[in-house]
Amino acid sequence: MTNFLHYAWLIPSLPLLGFLINGLLRNKLSKTVSGGIGSAVILASFLLSLYFFVQVKNGNTYTAHYFDFISVGQFSIPFAFQIDQLSSLFLLIITGVGFLIHVYSTAYMHHETAPHFARYFAYLNLFVFSMLLLVMGANYVVMFMGWEGVGLCSYLLIGYWFKNNDYNNAAKKAFVMNRIGDLGFLVAVFWMMQVFGTVDYAGVFKQLPGSIPTSAIVGITLCLFVGAMGKSAQIPLYTWLPDAMAGPTPVSALIHAATMVTAGIYMIARSNVLYALAPTTMTVVALVGLATALLAATIALRQNDIKKVLAYSTVSQLGYMFLGLGVGAFTGAVFHVMTHAFFKALLFLGAGSVIHAMHHEQDMRHYGGLKKYLPITHFTMLIGCLAIAGIPPLSGFFSKDEILIHAFAANPLYYVAGIAGALMTAFYMFRLYTMTFLGSHRGHNHDEKPHESPLAMTVPLMVLAALAVGAGFLGIPELFAHQAHLLQSFLHPIFEKGESIMASYSHHQHPSHNVEWALLAGSVGLIVIVIFFAIRKFSKFTISTGQPSKFAQLLEGKWYVDELYDAVIVKPLLRFGGFLNTVIEKSGIDKAVNGIGKFVQYSSRQMRLLQSGNVGNYVLIMVVALIIIIRIILYN
Repeated sequence: MTNFLHYAWLIPSLPLLGFLINGLLRNKLSKTVSGGIGSAVILASFLLSLYFFVQVKNGNTYTAHYFDFISVGQFSIPFAFQIDQLSSLFLLIITGVGFLIHVYSTAYMHHETAPHFARYFAYLNLFVFSMLLLVMGANYVVMFMGWEGVGLCSYLLIGYWFKNNDYNNAAKKAFVMNRIGDLGFLVAVFWMMQVFGTVDYAGVFKQLPGSIPTSAIVGITLCLFVGAMGKSAQIPLYTWLPDAMAGPTPVSALIHAATMVTAGIYMIARSNVLYALAPTTMTVVALVGLATALLAATIALRQNDIKKVLAYSTVSQLGYMFLGLGVGAFTGAVFHVMTHAFFKALLFLGAGSVIHAMHHEQDMRHYGGLKKYLPITHFTMLIGCLAIAGIPPLSGFFSKDEILIHAFAANPLYYVAGIAGALMTAFYMFRLYTMTFLGSHRGHNHDEKPHESPLAMTVPLMVLAALAVGAGFLGIPELFAHQAHLLQSFLHPIFEKGESIMASYSHHQHPSHNVEWALLAGSVGLIVIVIFFAIRKFSKFTISTGQPSKFAQLLEGKWYVDELYDAVIVKPLLRFGGFLNTVIEKSGIDKAVNGIGKFVQYSSRQMRLLQSGNVGNYVLIMVVALIIIIRIILYN
């Protein structure tokens, strides 16, 4: 047991070592060496994570205490790692998908010069290190350290091509919007210190349910959710995520699929006992998640940039995960995190393969007919589109269905709205698929025809496609087989207490098998119809020169939310800043400081006149001063 705990620190330390080597020696390492080091350290972390996963599969939990990070009187915050079922699952997702993205990057980023190539892998390794720190922390402070780390790395990676000012603005936007959410997280941590006297998961959850005021629990959970809204791109803090497409495509896959955006889901799933005691917060989480899922899906319907479609798809799918958390489907939400990591990484990397073949063209209107040129990319992306659309027996079908069935039990309106989002998902994904791979080729005339990507890019696609197909069988619902939901059994020790608390006051009744069969058949049937409609509609797509409808323009403009934020928040703040600069700073503070200096100079010049050298004047001044002093003393 001691040996087991002793090596836990290696999992995040290996990516950190890769960051240091690639970062410090970037001018000396060749691209082959830097890419090999960056990928090898993630593979080593994956193998260690696999070992730890096996150790906790029987319900065990291990905490490794290394040192006291903060110690004040009787209060201390240890730097400690907790390895249990939830953290071990996320470790596998982060390092497994992260390794495939690293391998893919060795070919996708081959055009970069050696120092920048090494810098890229240094950033990737630091990103994975921060995410591993986030999920391994045994308390909210260590989690917050990793939380801030992924925010920093997102800034570095989104703005990787820093000579483009638009990319720098996108990076700053991500950084600032995440800081807004992080403030909520930080307030929650201080609030927990005051209420619970500790920030350790075990110490906090041990006191629940207890005498802690409900208002405090609701306040803490709402503040934590503000942090999750920023990191996991929920309304109103979602607009940074589509702009994150400014980074290289593998970065988009890493941010959108396996790491940063799932941090909010992990944090709420980890805090399930707190949230179970705050039904008000649970309702807020469900409603915000559902609204985000629908809003982002409508925007994705009319986007033409292939990466923007996938970006809004990510925002929408994250909304489904929060819906699952809000209705108490904690296992379902984590299940969808896992399946989404596979098929969304597959779709982003597939999009990167298409962009690579199309000479970095990202507008789908200039694609078409790529099926014959990119057979592996075509087949794997088709699997990804089917999985995210929820076609059985692919993984997305099982995870999305689990969330929607729980939503139906909580409120049938949730289910109806969720199905509407699922139908839009099927439509925009097969719009993407059809405009890219079917019909006639509409690309620009290049001397070189589109061609399939090298093995370093296609092998990760094939592995992710296999995972997108098979991962769903880890969560087979009771409807199909008794006690076949392996993930639910595995995560039971994590969610047992939270689910039992919810069961004590919740009157949600899981629908009968007959109702569930009807819901399942109806949703799949509608999705199939929408898929065929999308293929039929866009298989003969031609670039239109006409003016789109007002509603289409509204969707293409992304509901003008960015413009609204600009008008309501950004411009007033800039004007207020300008007022402070010109009126308060320059006309007020600057003039006051300069005036004091001028007054001292003027008064000094005048007082200098008193030093005339005339003794009679000095005697007169002394006599007058004595008279004044005597008068003050006598009349006081």
